[in-house]
Amino acid sequence: MSQEILNIAVFQLDLVWEKPAANREKIDEWLRKANKKTDVVFLPEMFATGYSMNAAKLAEPMDGETVRWMKKCSSEHQLALCGSLIIREDNQYFNRLLFVEPSGEIHFYNKRHLFTMGNEESHFRKGTERLVVDYKGWRICPLICYDLRFPVWARNRNEYDILVYSANWPQSRTTVWNTLLKARAIENQSYVVGANRVGVDGNTISYSGNSQLIDPKGNILAEIGDHHKGIIIAGFSHSELMNFRAAFPVLNDADSFTI
Repeated sequence: MSQEILNIAVFQLDLVWEKPAANREKIDEWLRKANKKTDVVFLPEMFATGYSMNAAKLAEPMDGETVRWMKKCSSEHQLALCGSLIIREDNQYFNRLLFVEPSGEIHFYNKRHLFTMGNEESHFRKGTERLVVDYKGWRICPLICYDLRFPVWARNRNEYDILVYSANWPQSRTTVWNTLLKARAIENQSYVVGANRVGVDGNTISYSGNSQLIDPKGNILAEIGDHHKGIIIAGFSHSELMNFRAAFPVLNDADSFTI
């Protein structure tokens, strides 16, 4: 049975470049301030390091310090913690999103669409499978940043209820970010989470943030304005989602396809 209201939080951080300990410390501080009713906290892409291509130096194994820290935080605060980091596995590097439950169970997704204009494909191996996590009766599909531009990969055939984008999305393309997040919510009749960062990274790229929580009709439930650090939270209603899909069953008319 689904929990009726799932309380979702996004941490919009100014990430410290290639300093995992400093970023973990900041998130620790914010977790202590978070609403005690929070069910899931979403973090930006590569939340431990910023969007760095220095994979050989920064990569951690799946039993590394940041993963152990995520498990500790999830258990201590009794919430799921989700964000991407640089993972080393079988002598390969992945931009890997982890969804960590309070029980210690870890689900992961490897970024499929690597940002070729940033040479990401030269440093990381792309993913081949989408992830849908069943958490408290909600089906959650977490994706990463550049995946937002590819609607086929996100297409909902009644497989998920919440679509998530963990991102380092630059200020120069903010209009695209704002437009596509709403489009994904509307076309997939799904709640959408956009978790972005702020600040300037080690490559002098500026990020304005604009993290947001969106309902299946494309309405913004919560958002953070340009260049502000902070936390947003909103309650997603399972009955409202199901009632909307039943009253206006767009997904029933969706085209079939394979990837």
